[in-house]
Amino acid sequence: MKPGSIAVFQSNDETPRNGDATFRFKQNSDVFYLSGVDQEDTILVLFPDSPNPLYKEMLFIKETNETIARWDGAKLTPEQAMQCSGIKQIFWYQEFWPTVHAAFLLAENIYLNLNENDRAADKVPYNGLRFARFISEKYPAHKLERTAPIMADLRMRKEPEEVEALRKAIDITRSGFERLLRYIQPGVWEYEIEAEMIHEFTRLRGSGFAFDPIVASGASACVLHYIENNRQVKDGDLILLDFGAEYANYNGDLTRCVPANGKFSPRQKAVYNAVLHVQREAKKLMKPGLRLPDYHDAVCEVMTEQLILLGLLTTDEVKKDKNAFRRYYMHGTSHHLGLDVHDVMHRWGKFEIGNVLTVEPGIYIPEEGIGVRIENDVLITENGLMDFMEGLPIETEEIESAMATGRTARA
Repeated sequence: MKPGSIAVFQSNDETPRNGDATFRFKQNSDVFYLSGVDQEDTILVLFPDSPNPLYKEMLFIKETNETIARWDGAKLTPEQAMQCSGIKQIFWYQEFWPTVHAAFLLAENIYLNLNENDRAADKVPYNGLRFARFISEKYPAHKLERTAPIMADLRMRKEPEEVEALRKAIDITRSGFERLLRYIQPGVWEYEIEAEMIHEFTRLRGSGFAFDPIVASGASACVLHYIENNRQVKDGDLILLDFGAEYANYNGDLTRCVPANGKFSPRQKAVYNAVLHVQREAKKLMKPGLRLPDYHDAVCEVMTEQLILLGLLTTDEVKKDKNAFRRYYMHGTSHHLGLDVHDVMHRWGKFEIGNVLTVEPGIYIPEEGIGVRIENDVLITENGLMDFMEGLPIETEEIESAMATGRTARA
C-alpha cells in the first residue's frame, strides 16, 4: 500500500433465502486469506504506518450471547480469534466505529475491498460495496484506493499450505469421479449422478460442491452452464461432468465426458480425442512469462486444426474468418483456481511460478448432440507443470475400462 494508508476488509453478508432462512454463509475470500476467520460480522483493519500501535492490525468479530450459542453455536472468542489470525488487537464487531474513527483521521488513503472480477454482475449491493459508499461520504477529503490489484498479486501465487488445501479438495473431487465411473449407466437420472458426487464429498469431509455441478447428458452438454440436472440418461448419450469439491474453502474443478453405456461411439471418440489433444498441447504452452490472452490465442490455433480434421470447419472458412472456431469453442482455456473457483487474477498478466490454473478446452456440436470438455487442474512450478489429476482416467480406453470394471463389480 501507499505510505499513510489504512485498509478495511469486510466479511460477506448473510444472504436471505426466504422467510427466516438464509443461505449457507460463505466468507469473503480476502478476509479468509488474510485472517483465517470463517464467520460472519468480521472486519479486518490494517494500518501499518499508524503512529498509534493499537491501530496497526485490528480484527473485529461477532460477540456470542446465550441466544446465539444456543441456536447457532458459539462464535470465536478473542483468544481463539487471536490464535487463528495471529492478530493481537481483537475487538467486538459493535466496537468498530468507536475504535476506528480516530485511525481514519490519522490516515491519508483508505483502501477499500471490492469485488473486481470483470465478469461479475452485482445486482445486489454487497457488504463491501455499501461500506465503500458510506466511507466516500463520511471521509470525502481522504483518497480512496483499491485492494483488489494487491490481493490478486498475493492470491495468484499459492503458498505451500494453499497447495496442500487445493490438493485435498482435488483428491476428494477425484474420488467423486471414480465413484461415478462405477455408477453411471443408461436409465439413471442426472440428479442421481449429482447425488453420488455429494455422497462421496461428504464421506471424505469435503464441505460440499465448489460450484453448482454440471451433469449434462446428450445435447444438454452443449449448454455451457447447464445445472438443471433433471434429464434421464439415454443409451448412447455422452455425459459431460463438470464439478468440484470444496475443502477448507479451497476448490477442485474437474471435467470429464463418459459414455452412458460404457462405450464411446466412433464419432464421440473422435471429438473427445480432439479435445484431449488440444488440452495436452495447451499444457505444453503454459509456461512462466506467457500472457493468458496470448496463451489462449495459441490454443485456439491448435483447436482450429482439430476442428478442420473433424470436418466441422474448412480451410477456406478459416482463411475468411480466423475466429471461425468460436462456433464450436466459445470459452477460455484456463482460469486461476483457489479460494474462488474462478480465482482472482490479472487477465492481461503473465503466468508465474506458483499459479494454479485449470486447463479446459472443449468442442460443442449442437447439431450432433455432442459436447465435450476435458479439464485438469495444474500448478506451475520451477520444473514445469504439476498436474493434480495425474493418473485419473482420461484416455477413452481408460474410461471404458474403469466403467466396465464398475459394471462387473455391480453384477
